[in-house]
Amino acid sequence: MRIIDYRKGDSMKYRELVKKLNELGWYYKKPGGRHDIFTKDGKIMPIPRHKEINEITAKEILKKAGLK
Repeated sequence: MRIIDYRKGDSMKYRELVKKLNELGWYYKKPGGRHDIFTKDGKIMPIPRHKEINEITAKEILKKAGLK
């Protein structure tokens, strides 16, 4: 198990996260205020619009999207 240290700035690129969501069947629906909205089977998933997304946030998004 990898230990994540916030001070190191562990993060995932936005494009990398979107690519993984697309592989799981999620697609871009519309822009929101500070988030892009992705959808799949009537479900919505807001994704923060940043160049890099905190790794813990990215893991939670992928977990909710169906990646185990």
